[in-house]
Amino acid sequence: MTADLLHTTLKNTFGYSDFRKGQQAIIEASLAQQDCLVLMPTGGGKSLCYQVPAVINTGLTIVVSPLISLMQDQMEQCLAVGIRADMISSQLDGAEITQVYQRLHNGQTDILFVAPERILQPYFIERLSELDISLIAVDEAHCVSHWGHDFRQDYRNLGQLRQIFPYIPIMALTATADIATREDIQTQLHLNHPHVHLASFDRPNIRYTVIPKFKPLEQIVRFIHAHEGSGIIYCSSRNKVDEVRNKLYAKGFKCGAYHAGLTQEERAQAQRDFQNDNIDIMVATVAFGMGINKSNVRYVVHHDLPRSIEAYYQETGRAGRDGLASEALLLFDEKDAARIKQWIESSESHRIEVELEKFEAMERFGDAQTCRRQVLLNYFSEASQTQCGNCDVCIDPPKHFDGLESAQKVLSCIYRMRQIGTINQVVEVIKGRQLQRIVEQGYDKLSTFGIGKDKADEYWVNIINQLIHKGYLFIDITNYAVLRLTDAAKPILRGEQPLTLAVPRLSGTSKKQQKLANVSYDKELFAKLKHLRKRLADEIGKPPYVIFSDASLVDMAQNLPMEASDFLFVSGVGQVKLERYGDQFINLITQHVQSQ
Repeated sequence: MTADLLHTTLKNTFGYSDFRKGQQAIIEASLAQQDCLVLMPTGGGKSLCYQVPAVINTGLTIVVSPLISLMQDQMEQCLAVGIRADMISSQLDGAEITQVYQRLHNGQTDILFVAPERILQPYFIERLSELDISLIAVDEAHCVSHWGHDFRQDYRNLGQLRQIFPYIPIMALTATADIATREDIQTQLHLNHPHVHLASFDRPNIRYTVIPKFKPLEQIVRFIHAHEGSGIIYCSSRNKVDEVRNKLYAKGFKCGAYHAGLTQEERAQAQRDFQNDNIDIMVATVAFGMGINKSNVRYVVHHDLPRSIEAYYQETGRAGRDGLASEALLLFDEKDAARIKQWIESSESHRIEVELEKFEAMERFGDAQTCRRQVLLNYFSEASQTQCGNCDVCIDPPKHFDGLESAQKVLSCIYRMRQIGTINQVVEVIKGRQLQRIVEQGYDKLSTFGIGKDKADEYWVNIINQLIHKGYLFIDITNYAVLRLTDAAKPILRGEQPLTLAVPRLSGTSKKQQKLANVSYDKELFAKLKHLRKRLADEIGKPPYVIFSDASLVDMAQNLPMEASDFLFVSGVGQVKLERYGDQFINLITQHVQSQ
């Protein structure tokens, strides 16, 4: 297999001039009949690792994928560049499945997408055994492992494929796997001396920001106003999804909701609206996302704390898949953390210790006073000693101050409230709010009532969280999440020892914060190109990014290709897309340039 053939296929079919780091070696290993374990971040180019062999090989590539929406999306992207792709799922009726089988037997399919539940069914195995199969690719392979954050029993059984098809190479692909999970994937799938590629987990175009959660809807609204483009807001429950979506919708935002409590058609419609740019914001539980290949998501907000760093990394990785500047905002709440720990500890899962350790690592990320990207990368055993310069801690490093007086105000207030106040209630007393419940409890008569009215609510929330981190307070989750003093608080209350605290950050954006890195291009032309892309996508009933990614449109708006030969140099433009869309985009660019 010559390198020339690989690069010709890459350019003519996919429209790219160069492979990303590691892709060519993976493809060459696969074409040489070697098993592969591929770890690449979301948007890092995993799918190309099996798509290029599928184009070159004469036999069939089978891709095992966990969700119908993911299979559908991957199939559409293959068809868009001229790869003959099919899928078999529960959404197809008997006649449609028969047609797929006919195409398979006639050698008219390059890639077949199938769910793990179906591939091991005896009848399906019988049909596959009649075909010339070149490669089996297992996508989202972390689902195979008990150590993974998203373990699924149907995936665990995929190891049987090695016994059924002993001579067919297997390629396992995932974006998130720590060392234990990687080793387990190899063991469970019986990978034989695989070619292992561990790409960097770094997504330098994503800015990571964590702020204390306080009045989260107001925080989210401020954040959305400061950010253009599509975004995802993750919530931990269906009720919270509906609540946040309805309140944002009432404020005029174009947003949808996605969770398991909606009908299949409602979920499918919400997903179509988001992918087709009919709505800007999706408010969702973690049920949403794995099937989303939308490349132009500009931000991801976590309303609630994720259960693991793997989950957080995977969910934030849905932003900026096109490589353009994007942002991940996490609203961090100690009360949420205490509740999640209690849920894990009271569950009947045989994975309690694993889940607790994974969650505590997530907590440490939220508490971090050092570069957040370093925390993420070190978790995945990718040692990094350099600060990233693109997270909230790097952009606005924490400053410290003598926090004894502020701590005494908080601890004294909690003590005088008889240690039966929640974080919000303590803040209301410190701020001196004449609310009915405050007056009824007699808190307005306390000496600490209004003692901190000169500081913002967020200031006191931050101070309380720091006192929790340092062990002077704890949240009694068994008793309505009230704040309790620990023994360590006594010398602080008496002023017997010094206390240094970090100066609280009061919002998600700092005065010192740099603007997200912007590429220089013609913004007016970019808007026209987006409009043309949306119109063409609506005509064929496909998501706009299936035609061209935002990165491709930025390339056009930068380099102004007005000839077919120049248009082929645009990133993501191959022969098929040139033939389908080239004339219309070239004409638009030409008209725009001539009108200037």
